[in-house]
Amino acid sequence: MKKFEKMFEKTAIVAMTLLFPMMAMAATITETLTTLTTVLNAVIGVLFVLVTLWFIWGVLQYVMAAGEEAKIKTGKDHMIWGIIGMAVMAGAWGLVAIINTTFLSGTSTSIPTGPQQP
Repeated sequence: MKKFEKMFEKTAIVAMTLLFPMMAMAATITETLTTLTTVLNAVIGVLFVLVTLWFIWGVLQYVMAAGEEAKIKTGKDHMIWGIIGMAVMAGAWGLVAIINTTFLSGTSTSIPTGPQQP
């Protein structure tokens, strides 16, 4: 229960930090939603990378198992949870895009691109 309380406390602090300018009337709802969208897009991007690495780690465990049932099961579990994580992150990105389109007239809903070659 202590772990949940600490996690909730950190989440509340982050949420209040993001919403505090709006509460102080220093920012409009559009500015706040734009900031929130930017932060969520960055977080979702990082989580996509982590979930993909988790999936690849499961594939490597599965391939390197050499017939050991426990390692095969662990690899399969990592792959399954990696796929589930990817689906959840795609859904979260979709929700952010829907909210962005609904409230912000569709600004910055594209998938962020990587670094460009000169």
